[in-house]
Amino acid sequence: MICIHKNKEKTGILFVCLGNICRSPMAEFLFRDLLTQRGLNERFYVASAATSREELGNPVHPGTRKKLAEKGISCTGKHACQLSPADYQRYDWLLGMDSGNIRDMLRILGGDSDGKVRRLLDFSARPRDIADPWFTGNFDVTYADIEEGCLALLDFLLVEEAGR
Repeated sequence: MICIHKNKEKTGILFVCLGNICRSPMAEFLFRDLLTQRGLNERFYVASAATSREELGNPVHPGTRKKLAEKGISCTGKHACQLSPADYQRYDWLLGMDSGNIRDMLRILGGDSDGKVRRLLDFSARPRDIADPWFTGNFDVTYADIEEGCLALLDFLLVEEAGR
């Protein structure tokens, strides 16, 4: 399954994890919600993708759907898609959830000549990996980490945009 991408007139953010059913869709829809709350939707486009092919076409994991629903956030219609080399040109930031994702992203993308690839929590005060709840079963901790990363990312992007 191929991800659908919007135009380049907005700042593009692509969240990436192993299967695109837990962490990266959680980040995608949480970040979209933050943009909506702040009236910033028109300035960004946001998507998510997987580094593996294991879950392609599958819907968001029930644990992620449940956690997002608790926060009043819908992820209806999202199905896993895979990162492609062309995504490097389509997006301004490609954000992995852990060091393994970064390694796989760099392999798929053929490197990172423009410095666009980072872990989501690299924008936070405590850079670290975000644990995969598919393995841990703890969607609450994953949500808290992703929320921390998304808030820090948004602050970074707004400061960067103001400096242009």
